[in-house]
Amino acid sequence: MKWRWKQYRRVAKVARNRGSLWLTAGAALSALAAMLHIGVIVGGPDWYRFFGAPESYAVAAEQGSWTPAFVTIGIAAVLASWAVFAISGAGWIARLPLLRTGLIAITAIYLIRGALLIPAVIYVPYPEGAFDYWSSAIVLVYGLVYLVGVILAWPSLSKKAVPPE
Repeated sequence: MKWRWKQYRRVAKVARNRGSLWLTAGAALSALAAMLHIGVIVGGPDWYRFFGAPESYAVAAEQGSWTPAFVTIGIAAVLASWAVFAISGAGWIARLPLLRTGLIAITAIYLIRGALLIPAVIYVPYPEGAFDYWSSAIVLVYGLVYLVGVILAWPSLSKKAVPPE
């Protein structure tokens, strides 16, 4: 019975959080990006090329270097941690330390990276590949999802809004 009560309290907390749907979606997007990065490692040099990694990474992967894999695992770990922050902000797991600060930083990074689309369109009319365009557009959407989630969830993200468990 105690477990059901805790589960009910968690669901009630998520329901009170107006940004929980957006932050949950943001978490899913970040987790998807993390898994995609792991897939690139498994897929090898051709996947590095297809997903727009520098040619030096693809060549290094072909030569058996572990550097591209380590860098890509690092990126995947960062993206996975961002997903955990979003899930925490949505109220599905315990509140993480520096939750508000973390979500603001994550949102800003996504939005700034996504904003690279604007100069790419203005100053590079014929880019070498479409990677700059579509990756910036995708990351901009990620940033906007996080932004809406953080704005709507802001009152729920306060330490004062978290009841003791």
